Amino acid sequence: MTAYTVVIPTRARAPLADCLAALAAAKGPAPAEIVLVDDRPEPGPAPLEHPLSVLGDLRERTTVLRGAGSGPAARNAGLRLVRTPWVVLLDDGVQVGPHWGEQLADDLADATLDTAAVQGVLAVPLPGGRRPTDRERTTAGLARARWIAADMAYRTEALKQAGGFDERFGHPFREDTDLALRLLDAGWRIRQGRRTTRRPVLPADRRESLRAERGNADDALMRRLHGPGWRHRAFAPRGRIRSHLATSAAGLAAGAYAVTGHRRAAAAAALGWALGTGAFAWARIAPGPRTRDEVTTVLATSVAIPPVAAWHRMSGTWRHRNAAPWQEVAP
Repeated sequence: MTAYTVVIPTRARAPLADCLAALAAAKGPAPAEIVLVDDRPEPGPAPLEHPLSVLGDLRERTTVLRGAGSGPAARNAGLRLVRTPWVVLLDDGVQVGPHWGEQLADDLADATLDTAAVQGVLAVPLPGGRRPTDRERTTAGLARARWIAADMAYRTEALKQAGGFDERFGHPFREDTDLALRLLDAGWRIRQGRRTTRRPVLPADRRESLRAERGNADDALMRRLHGPGWRHRAFAPRGRIRSHLATSAAGLAAGAYAVTGHRRAAAAAALGWALGTGAFAWARIAPGPRTRDEVTTVLATSVAIPPVAAWHRMSGTWRHRNAAPWQEVAP
C-alpha cells in the first residue's frame, strides 16, 4: 500500500467527531499522518480535544495546524506538511465507509503514473417517507459533482506542480474545479475511484442558501482563468444566474419608475419581478415537502436570492477583472 496523509480543514463543527471516528474505524491501511487544519476565523479555547479523542491510536499520528479563516487556502496550509506520495482531502462533514481504507488502497493501486487524483464516491442519505427539502436536494447534488474535494486523493507530486489551490477562491466552491482543470491541462488524468463516503445533510440556518450565492463571484473568476467554455469542460450547470439578473433588473426598474412617476412602466416592471420571483420560488417549493416552515423559508429566500446572486456576480466580475488566464502565470 502506498503511504498517504489525510488533510481535513475544519471550523470545529459538531460533525468533526463523527468524521474522525469513521476514519479511525475504517478497515484497511491507516494514514501515515492526519493533518487537521483549524480554520476558524478566531482561535478558541482548544475545543478540538474532544473530537480528537475518538481517533484512538491515530491520535499520535495527528497534527493540529492553526489556519487563518482562509477557506480553501487552509488546504494549502495542510498540504505543506505532507511528505507521503499521496494525500487525501476530506471535508469535516463526511464519514468514510467501513471499508474505506481497503477501498482506498485498491484505488491507489489502480492509479497509473499519469493519474493526478482519484475521486471517492460520495453518497448523500435523504430522509425516507417524505420528499426532500430544498437544502437536502442541494446537498444531494454534491454526489454528482465532478472533482469535489470532499473525498479526493491527490498525488502529492501533481499538487506541487500545480501550485496547490488558488487562494483567490475565498470559500469552498470552485477551488477544486479550478485545480482539476489545471491538472488536466498539464497532461494529468483524474479518475473515479470505488471507495465510498457518506455526506449527511448538516443542520443550517435559513440564511445558508443566501451565503451559497457567494459562489457567483467564483464563477466570474473561473471565466477569467479558464475562458467562457469552462462550464462545458467541467460539466457544471449554469444555474439561474441569468434569470436572477433579469429579476433583479426588473425590481430595480420598478422602483426607479415608481419614484419618477411612471406608473404604467413601474407596474409592468413590478409584474416582471413578481413573475420571476414566483417562478423561482415555485421551482424550489414544488418538489419539496411543502410544510409551513419549508414554504416560509423558501419564499423569503426566493425574494432575497436574485439580488444577492446578482451582487456577487457583478462584484466578482469587477474584483477579478484583471485576473490573467492561468496558463499565463502557471508554475
